[in-house]
Amino acid sequence: MPLSLPGYAGDWLERSLDRQVRLAVTGLSRAGKTAFLTSLVNQLRHAGLDARLDMMNCAREGRLLGAQRQTQPDLSVPRFPYDQALAALEGTPPAWPPATRGISELRLLIRYKSRTNSRHFLGEQRTLTLDLIDYPGEWLLDLPMLRQSYHQWCEALSAQLTGRRRRFAEGFLNQVSALDPAGTADEQQLADISAEYARSLNTARNEGGYTWVQPGRFLLPGELDGAPVLQFFPWPLEQLGDPAALAELPADSNYQTLARRFEHYKRTVIGPFYRQHFRRFDRQIVLVDVLSALNAGPDVFDDLRHAIATLMQSFDYGSRSLLSRLFNPRIDRLAIAATKADHVTPEQHDNLLSLVQALMAEPLRDLRYADIPVKSLSLAAIRATQARTVEHEGKRHPALKGTTQSGEEVLMFPGEVPPRLPDADFWQRQGFDFTAFRPAPQTSGEALPHIRMDSALDWLLGDKLR
Repeated sequence: MPLSLPGYAGDWLERSLDRQVRLAVTGLSRAGKTAFLTSLVNQLRHAGLDARLDMMNCAREGRLLGAQRQTQPDLSVPRFPYDQALAALEGTPPAWPPATRGISELRLLIRYKSRTNSRHFLGEQRTLTLDLIDYPGEWLLDLPMLRQSYHQWCEALSAQLTGRRRRFAEGFLNQVSALDPAGTADEQQLADISAEYARSLNTARNEGGYTWVQPGRFLLPGELDGAPVLQFFPWPLEQLGDPAALAELPADSNYQTLARRFEHYKRTVIGPFYRQHFRRFDRQIVLVDVLSALNAGPDVFDDLRHAIATLMQSFDYGSRSLLSRLFNPRIDRLAIAATKADHVTPEQHDNLLSLVQALMAEPLRDLRYADIPVKSLSLAAIRATQARTVEHEGKRHPALKGTTQSGEEVLMFPGEVPPRLPDADFWQRQGFDFTAFRPAPQTSGEALPHIRMDSALDWLLGDKLR
């Protein structure tokens, strides 16, 4: 049996023996992160039984014995609501798991047989500890703010308030235009403008489909709702003026008050979240919902591209020695996954994969330069549709059969995915209407259906299960 020690001493030993992996499941809001985590646990729990894991070497070779959930190491953090997620999927009608509204963790012990038949101190049967964390995708958006000053943040966001997006912020812009940066701060006035700014972010995301909305905590404030730490906002570029002059304003001025709250937000909200979680990961999968961005149009698609490229700069990548693994963890293997592959027909999967690779071309170049192993794939963590063919005018055409979110059963061809980044002419010629499907009915106690979850698991964990 594997050695077992309590608490962090046990974790240190497991990491020193390379028997522990911390996996970052990274995805912006609505990319399918909670569904991915639910499916990951479900597939490993059903390994060797009814889970379809043919592309996972350890499972195909009959060496994967299964997994058990364990109490997470940090008892102050809630446990990932796996049972509640399954209950939603198995309900009548079935529903997607509820959106994540706070941090949760899950620890799995994965039992497997080594490829070698050695019966040394570890034994033939071995255990890999897998630590997972779930968090609101909105909070992820704040990580790049750690590298910015308040003035730089204002400049960056002001540059994005153009075109259709600016219309969502008109109420906020009208209010802040009457505010003097040098004026004495009025707490209630700042609170009111901050609330209007938060409303503009929610509208841009929910009605416009935009991804890059900062600060992310404004969308899900939780216990910070109403606290002054969330009562700040960016100044429009035309009001900023000379940074040197702004730096000399009195401490009780509007500008200095907002700058102070910005720094406090970085120090007390973003910093602890980053240090406690993202700096400690070993492996990472980035989930990207390109279909929703295609539905929303060219400006939203470009917004997603900017969001992902910026976020990828917030993570530490690099190969590690044993000592660096113990004392300075860095992500040493990465997967890029286009989600909701079941929302297009199978022959479009290659295009979906090509599109997400094109979308992430810049960060992928940086990762290759750093010699970080990267795998791109398209997947559906929980398959909601079935592939079909229909005959029309003597020809057979691909189609999907599924149930829409409104409960309508449909047989349809959802559209073609462009294999490269769409240009202006392409957007004018093409229209996209990828339908959102509800989960297919699930039988209680059976493994969840998926597309290429086994490939993702093999890439992320396969080298640890030899």
